[in-house]
Amino acid sequence: MNVPRPHIVIVSPALSDANNGNWQTANRWRQMLSKKFHCRIVQSWPDKFANQDEIMLALHARKSASSIAAWHEKHGGSKLVLALTGTDLYRDIQTDAASQASLAMASRIIVLQELAPLGLPERYRAKAEVVFQSTVSQPTIQKPTAHLRAVMVGHLRTEKSPETLFAAARILDVDEHIFIDHIGAGLDLVLAKEALATAKACAHYRWLDAVPHEATRRAIQRAHVLVHASQIEGGAHVLMEAVCSGTPVLASRIDGNIGMLGADYEGYFDWNDAAGLAALLRECRKGQSAANGLLARLSKQCAVRAPLFTPLRESAKLTALVNALVESHDANL
Repeated sequence: MNVPRPHIVIVSPALSDANNGNWQTANRWRQMLSKKFHCRIVQSWPDKFANQDEIMLALHARKSASSIAAWHEKHGGSKLVLALTGTDLYRDIQTDAASQASLAMASRIIVLQELAPLGLPERYRAKAEVVFQSTVSQPTIQKPTAHLRAVMVGHLRTEKSPETLFAAARILDVDEHIFIDHIGAGLDLVLAKEALATAKACAHYRWLDAVPHEATRRAIQRAHVLVHASQIEGGAHVLMEAVCSGTPVLASRIDGNIGMLGADYEGYFDWNDAAGLAALLRECRKGQSAANGLLARLSKQCAVRAPLFTPLRESAKLTALVNALVESHDANL
C-alpha cells in the first residue's frame, strides 16, 4: 500500500534569480526533503496550491512574516518551522514586531550555527534546533607560493562590511604580493563606487561584481584564504564552502562566525578592524610555506570543522525535524 507523502511548502524571500544564501538554502532543502515529501518553494503564501500544504518551513522572520501569519491564522502554530537568518537573529527580533510575532507563532525554530540559540529570547530556546548548512566538498588544490590570493564573497551591502576590505586593501602595498578578489553584486551604489575607487587606487585589489555560483566556488577553491568581514551573520554559506574546499578563513569575531568555525579558531579579527585584517593577511603571507605557519594552522582547524557541513548530516537533521512534526499532534510547542 502506498502511504501518501506529506506536502511541505518552503517560503523563501528570494528565488533563483537572486542567487543568494536564502535561495541556495531553500533549494537545497527542497532537494533533500523531496526524497520523502512533496516539497515546493514559494515567495509568499497562500497561493493556488495552499490547500494541499501540511507543513510550512519559512526562511526569515521579517521577510516571510505575512506568510507565517497567514499560516498561523489557518492552522495555528501546528507544523510551522521558522528558519532564522543573521539579520533576524541579531537585529530584527530585537525591535521588529512582525519578526517577534513570527518567533512566537513557530512551533520549531531552525538556527544555522551553534551559538545562535543564545541570541534568542530565553523562552524560545527550547524550540530551537541547530541545523548546519552543507555543501559538496571540493578537493584541496596546490596553490602558488609566489603570492597570497585572498577572496571575499558577498553582495555589496552594509551587513557584509565591505568597507573593512576596502580599508585593508589600502593598508597593504602591492609589493607585499597579497592580492584580493572581491566577488558580489553592487547592491548598494555607494559601496559599489567605493569598490571601484579602491580598485583604482590599489593594483592588488579587484572587484569582480556578481559571478555565477560555480565560478565563485572555483575562485574560493583557488584562493589561499577567504575573507569574511560581516557585521551580522546567521551562519554564512560561503564559510562552509571555503572550509569544504580546503581554503582557510579570516573572519570577523562575531557570534555567527564563531558558531561556524569554533571559539578557539585563530583566524578572527575584530569587526570593522581593517588593520587587524591586514595584519592577519600579512601573517598568512609571511608563513605561507611554513608547516607551522598561520595559514597551515588555519587549514588544519578548518579541516576539523568540515565534517559538520556534510550534506548527509544536514539532510538527516532536517528530515528528523520534519518527521517529528509529521508525527506530532501538538497545536503549538
